[in-house]
Amino acid sequence: MDLSLFDYDLPEHFIAQTPLEPRDSSRLLLLNKTTGTVEHRVFRDIVHLLHPGDVLVLNNTRVLPARLHVRKKTGGVVEILLLRQLDDVRWSALIGGKRVTTGTVLYFPETGITVTVEAEAENAERVICFSQPIRDILQKHGQVPLPPYIHTQLQDAERYQTIYSKFEGSAAAPTAGLHFTPELLLALRDKGVQTAYCTLHIGLDTFAPVRENDVRQHRMHSEQAILTAENAHIINSAKLAGKRIIAVGTTSARTLETAAVLSAGGLPARAIEAPEACAWRPVIAFEASTDLFIYPGYRWRVVDALITNFHLPKSTLLMMISAFAGRESVRNAYEIAKQQGYRFFSFGDAMLIC
Repeated sequence: MDLSLFDYDLPEHFIAQTPLEPRDSSRLLLLNKTTGTVEHRVFRDIVHLLHPGDVLVLNNTRVLPARLHVRKKTGGVVEILLLRQLDDVRWSALIGGKRVTTGTVLYFPETGITVTVEAEAENAERVICFSQPIRDILQKHGQVPLPPYIHTQLQDAERYQTIYSKFEGSAAAPTAGLHFTPELLLALRDKGVQTAYCTLHIGLDTFAPVRENDVRQHRMHSEQAILTAENAHIINSAKLAGKRIIAVGTTSARTLETAAVLSAGGLPARAIEAPEACAWRPVIAFEASTDLFIYPGYRWRVVDALITNFHLPKSTLLMMISAFAGRESVRNAYEIAKQQGYRFFSFGDAMLIC
């Protein structure tokens, strides 16, 4: 499966640099995954597009204020972007700066904390060790990282968090959820739409472009995911009653499909060949790392509809929605979105694929 099939041209002016206010005023492209037809709505119209008994599955991860500035012994400033916590004091991180190699000691100003580079990985990734746990000081000294294609400073860091974010651990926001307001969630509840929550802590690798010419050779980095028994019960009950499961974002979809593959006795890495989802228990509760890679050919087991933003060319996220709606339909929808002036990527507009 050739990588070029998932490429498209996107002039820079389509990339949203700031979020809209209010959150639910973003545009919504409605894509019928069966016919490929497209409609244009506003995100708050989603109240009229969902049905009583449907289940919205929301990823309640919270973006960690993971961008830190430390200094070398010589006084030079080095930027650290924390990716994954390995234990109380060790992290996987991206390091910006020259000659930051194994054994380098960096200094965290105003805290007395030191940072030692323990190992070097691919590109600028390093394993680093702090002289003490730093979780408690990140709120004061860390900054919420924005994607590299956003060049405008964000005035309110909460605008890059969903209103229902709860558990810190992500390097990026689950951006499909940024469109929801408290009022919108209440309106959906009043209509009879149910909500369930999962947690998937997003790593930057999720958004990285695939570099293998044959996408099937791409190696997904794993991310920590959780689906509790309570939320699995909500999803299973609705699924068995013939109601729709709507994943809010590709991260929720990935978590749900991992839970479905595990329920069927398969492994995430073998999800395309794994058995059908269990009829009486479509998903199971789990807490584990998932490296599930969803690309065209994948057999969907639990997700019936998907709310998502517009994704980068050649990204695994674009491959996932192509697997859900069909590559040609997605390509056509993206071209229509450009013609209609939709805003792309993290602070951009949304799609509902159903």
